[in-house]
Parts: sequence; C-alpha cells; structure tokens
Amino acid sequence: MPNRLINETSPYLRQHAHNPVDWYPWGEEAFRRAREEDKPILLSIGYSACHWCHVMERECFQDQNIASLMNSLFINIKVDREERPDIDAIYMQAVQAMTGGGGWPLTVFLTPEGEPFFGGTYFPPEDRHGLPGFPRVLQAVAQAYQEQRDEIKRQASQVTYRLRRIMELRSPPEALRPEVLDWAFQALLPQLDEEMGGLAGAPKFPQPLLWEFMLRYYARRGDVRALEAVTRTLRAMASGGIYDHLGGGFHRYAVDRLWVIPHFEKMLYDNALLARLYLHAFQVTGEPLFAQVAQETLHFLLDEMQAPEGGFYSSLDADSEGEEGRFYVWALAEVMDTLGEETGKAFALRFGLTPEGNFEGRNVLYLARATEEVASALGWRREELEARLQEGKQKLLERRHYRPRPAVDDKIMTNWNGLVMASLAEAYCVLGGEAYRTAAIKCARFIVEKMMPHGRLIHSYKDGQGKVPAFLDDYACLIEGLIGVHEATFQPDWLRKAIDLAHEMVDLFWDEGEGLFFDTGPSHETLVVRPREVFDNATPCGSSMATEVLLRLSFITGDAKMRQVAAQALRSVRELMVRAPAAMGNWLCALDLYLSEPKEVAVIGARDDEATAKLLAVIYKDFWPNKVVVGIPPGAQATGIALLEGKTTIGGQPTCYLCKGMTCQEPTNSPEVLARQWAAQ
Repeated sequence: MPNRLINETSPYLRQHAHNPVDWYPWGEEAFRRAREEDKPILLSIGYSACHWCHVMERECFQDQNIASLMNSLFINIKVDREERPDIDAIYMQAVQAMTGGGGWPLTVFLTPEGEPFFGGTYFPPEDRHGLPGFPRVLQAVAQAYQEQRDEIKRQASQVTYRLRRIMELRSPPEALRPEVLDWAFQALLPQLDEEMGGLAGAPKFPQPLLWEFMLRYYARRGDVRALEAVTRTLRAMASGGIYDHLGGGFHRYAVDRLWVIPHFEKMLYDNALLARLYLHAFQVTGEPLFAQVAQETLHFLLDEMQAPEGGFYSSLDADSEGEEGRFYVWALAEVMDTLGEETGKAFALRFGLTPEGNFEGRNVLYLARATEEVASALGWRREELEARLQEGKQKLLERRHYRPRPAVDDKIMTNWNGLVMASLAEAYCVLGGEAYRTAAIKCARFIVEKMMPHGRLIHSYKDGQGKVPAFLDDYACLIEGLIGVHEATFQPDWLRKAIDLAHEMVDLFWDEGEGLFFDTGPSHETLVVRPREVFDNATPCGSSMATEVLLRLSFITGDAKMRQVAAQALRSVRELMVRAPAAMGNWLCALDLYLSEPKEVAVIGARDDEATAKLLAVIYKDFWPNKVVVGIPPGAQATGIALLEGKTTIGGQPTCYLCKGMTCQEPTNSPEVLARQWAAQ
C-alpha cells in the first residue's frame, strides 16, 4: 500500500512512495497532526540524483523495524530540495549551525512549530564507522523530546534566532572599489591546487563560478596567475573521470584530488555552467580543447536532457542496476571484446584501463597517457591512433546504450533552464551551430508558455503541473537566459519579457527597508524564517544573479533604479567577498561588471544576414565579459529599449553602434572599422 507521496509529482518523492514509512509531503496536514499528537517532526530532505539519499532509503526507510520506530515516534516529512529550495536552505543552515557540517540526505528534527532542535545528514541502520545507527538516534531524540521538553524548546528557539541573524547578514555600508576584487583574488591564491587544478584537497568540485571570476580578473588586471588557475583546472577536469569521455558532460564532482573517480550523477546546472566556462576559456586562449568540451557538453544536454516540449530535465541518477556508476564503468575484458585486440590495447593505454580497475573492480575512463606517448609505444602514426580511438569511443558508446540507464529526474526547473538557455545562446553567438539557437528558443518558449500560468512564473513543472511559485533565482536565471536568446535572435520580445520580469522580480523579492533581496516573495508560505541565500554554491545564489542581470539591463534600458538596487545588493555582501571569496564567485563577477564601463553594442540588421554575422564575429571573437549586445531588424519597434531607440541602418546595410560610458563611436557597417573601434576602447 503506497503512502501519501504517491500523489506527488516530484520523482524523488515518488521514489519513497512505497516505503513502509508513513511519509507526508511538506504541508499543514503534517504539522497539524504533530501538534495534535504532541510529536516531533522528522524532516528528511534529498534529491533524485543523490547517491547517499538512495543508500539511506534502502538501508533505513525500506527497513520495516526502522520504519515502525519512525512512525510511532515522529511525524515524518519528505522534501525534494530541488522542488523546495526555500525549505532546504533554512534547515541546511540550521544543521550547519548545530553541527558544523551539512549535506544530503539532510535529516532534521523539528518541533510541531517547525523550529529545528537536532539534525545531521546520513545515518546508517546500525552503529558504523563512528556514526550512530539511525534507530539509536530516533530513540534518543524522541526520549529527549518527551523528558527534556524545556531544553528542547530553548535549543529550538536559539537555533531559530541564529537563523534569523544569518538571513539578515549584511556588510557595513562601505564603498565598492576595485580593490575588493584584488583582495578576493589574493585570498584565493593560497587555496589553489597548483598541480592538479581546482582548490586544494579532495573532494574536487568543478566550481565554475569561481573560475568565471578568475577569467574576469585576468581580463581586468592581466594577471597570468588567474588565467593559469583556470586553464590548469579545465584541462585537468577534461582529462579526468569527472568528464564522460564517451557521451560528453560532467559528473557532479570527483572524490579524489586527481579528478579521476567521480560521484556519477549528472546535474543540469553543472553542465550548463561548465559549457559556458569552457566556451569563455576558448575565447581567451583559442585552445581547441576548450571549444570541443563545450560543444560535447552541450550536445550531451541536447541528446539526453531536453524534453520533447523544449524544457530540460533536472538530472541523471548516479546509480543503475543498484550500483553507483554502473552505467559508466568498464571491465577491461568488455572493452577488448568490443574493440578487438589492437584498438582495445590502444584504448586501454589512453584511457587507463587495467584488469583490476580503478573503481570497484571496473574502470572509470580518464586520459591516462598523452596520444603521442601511446602512439610511440604502439609504433603508430598519431593520426591513425586518433582515428582508432574515435572509432573505439563510438563503438563503446553504442554498446553502452544497451545497458540499463540511470533514472532521469524529469521535472523541469525554471532556474536551471535559464542557465541552459544562456549557455546555448552564447554558444551559438561564439561558435555558430543552429542546433544551439533552436534549442534555446524552444526552451524559452516552453518556459513562457507552460511555466507562467495566469501570468505568474512557477518554479518547477512535471506532468503538466506546477505548484510552487517561482523563487528569486528562478526569475534571475530566466532573465539571464532571455537576454541571451535575444542576443542570438534579435527578436525584441525576448528582451522586453526579460525587462518586464526584472521589474516584477524587484517588486516581489527586494526589501527596500532592509536593502536586501530575499529568496521568497509574498505568494510563498511563511516559514520559521524568510530564506535568503547569500553564498554562491554550485549555482549562483538568487541575489547575485539578480544583481548581475539588473546591472546588464540598466545599461540596455537606462533604468537608474535597476543600477541602484544592484549597488545596494553588492554593498550588503562586500565584506563576504573579501572574507570568503571561494563562496562568492558570481557576486565577484557582478562586482566586476558594476565597476566597469561596459562596451554597449547596438546592431541594426537582420540577425541571419551575412553582413550582420561579419559584424558580430568581431564582437564575439574574444572574451569581453563586460559588454551588452542588443539588436533589432530594420523597421522593428525598439520601444522601451533605450540602447536601440533612434538607431537606423547606414545605406540600408546592417550597422553597428559601439558606445562606452558617455562616448559613442561613429556607426559603421564595416567589420574592419568596427574591429579598430573595438580595439581602441
């Protein structure tokens, strides 16, 4: 007999629908029962692609004895952190405050009023590796709740008060100066792994937002140490097992310093942000590897993550056939059988395959030896080796297609789809490839048509339903994506939609009295505190992304209020950018934009006109992060887009207007003249 989660749309919640645990989804029904029965609440938070969430489910939530304890002692609530990031943010902060650590699965014990008093992450079914068994934890917490109620209430009140202080955290109102970027960079230098890339130690997370800041810092200051940190990291990731060498795309993170052994889930947001980062690194360096990885990553998204309707799914699971990574790893004998003796041997040398394997008796593919070394060892020409390896990759990919596939979390989330939209649109602008633009447009149409019922944006969509109002990061990331789609199409409606959403975003989430963005708006339910994430993690926090898009739109529209709000938001975290720069990557990018005088580009011409393309090739050739580009076909209305108003073609030919600060160059339809103007600014 399934529990209440069978009626939910979240794939993660539905995975627990047949547990013997009497699960409730988050809602008033569960809290009312907790009050009526005077029981504490056990809140379990995870997500579909989380390996250890699945482990705890198998070990604990499917166990009849443990489930009986949970049902008799607690009211049990299951939450998908991706569907309810507001709930996750609050209780993750609480567990971090209580224990000094956090992660998923997140296990939190609450009063019937929702105040947290104890928590942790993964608990095993019995005492193991220094962790208390879950049954012992359940009994101890329930006993404490019954016998030490006053102490529990005091603890819960203290934690809740501390959460409020964290959510209202802000820096003193000091000036925003370029030195903040310098101080942040200097603070990051000792944290770098100068041999293997990334930050020192293990596990290794990709952290694309941090490396985006480093690229910007190199563009601003010319400090080669910033560029070397990025290229060292990107080459190491592209060589390691964190990258899928057959199907493209990146896994969540690597457990080792060498980037070889990953946690195998593939997240939409990681691949959207990493594709864009590799694209930017290609613009800076011209290194073909970076363009190749960007393209392969985007093709993975198009092949495996895009829904027929146009939106993109959230993730691919780490597990298949009950084993972590089973879909991606190989026995040497299987590779030899597929490729034959000669090609199999070459493949094993190149990709580090051994009889004993590097992961639970099988092999995670990684670039173990350079092609020159392998070719020399085999006495082959390099061209022959590369052709054989490419053929081998294709054969193994085809064989992999017949394996049971990891589960797909097929809910479509506005925030992550906005990130993908922006990456696809920019890839089209830089590399060409109509498939990228087509996919970005299709995604944008899906979001606007399906995820804005009654004119108000929603957070996630599954099976034709969307129940949760959009959060701050949904608005901000979607605006970023729509700006990108406008750049790729020159259709003004996409830009107008971005501008309208920006005004709505400020109305809903900006607190004028506090001078802060909050993650929830008036249409969200009231929780124990109003959530406000200030740190950039695997994705940009809502506040930093909102700040960045408001700045970009302020240059496009001339709206001084947008710039004023962005400046206040930046001042609220100025101190954190210096003290904790590794957790402020996108904030630092936004600050770099705020402190710059961007190149302002307006193009009058059909987007697909060959003459327009030649002008745009000048603009997108190199990495210029602090620029805004708008365009419009001749004769189209530019109302509300100040950067386009009053501009026309010269001689009926596509024409570019280049401005910076208060100075504009002569409009031109010559790519050579534009290149000189561009270099002179």
